Amino acid sequence: MSTNTLSKETELRLIDFFNESIDLKSMAKTIRQVNYLLALNVMRENESLESDQINLDDSFYWLNKLAEVLDPYLDVE
Repeated sequence: MSTNTLSKETELRLIDFFNESIDLKSMAKTIRQVNYLLALNVMRENESLESDQINLDDSFYWLNKLAEVLDPYLDVE
């Protein structure tokens, strides 16, 4: 896990992005849809993407974590 902090400029750009471009729930939904398509593609093309599978696994995990930060879905009781 990284302990890097965001610069003020990055924070402002993210705030502007979520205030002006897309709302958090829509962004989380989009991330989840992309992850779903990514998972389907990996399952269908497993032999050809085997060398990149670790990178795809990590990407899938972190995109899900980001979606959960933006709009908790899996933690809902």
